[in-house]
Amino acid sequence: MLLPPTHGKTEFVEVVRITDPVRHIGSEDLAGDTVAIWEGDQARQALSLVADLPGSEPYRCFLPGWGIRARSSTDRLFEIAFCFRCHGARIWGPDLPVEQRGQTFDAKSPAALELLHRFRSCLPD
Repeated sequence: MLLPPTHGKTEFVEVVRITDPVRHIGSEDLAGDTVAIWEGDQARQALSLVADLPGSEPYRCFLPGWGIRARSSTDRLFEIAFCFRCHGARIWGPDLPVEQRGQTFDAKSPAALELLHRFRSCLPD
């Protein structure tokens, strides 16, 4: 997956559990509950997994369950909502080219399965 150019400035990542997936079809930003904050190596590993997500054929439902907010110490750099059912991702960020805003990923790839595992591990038992 193609990450925004600002990804190198990321200092921490908020993991977001999306509570209203239908809202994200035409929304201006990512909404949901922050369930974890990943810093340092954990944040870099997560962004590396996202960057390693291979493309896929889109399916069309786009009902995302998870997202991330990449932040520097002072700014929200970008946000991504992931739908592991339709293999779609929506990215928000300043000056983000239109062709980068909607992307697809193979939700069955090793990188996607590991990312989903990490997301799920943020929830209490």
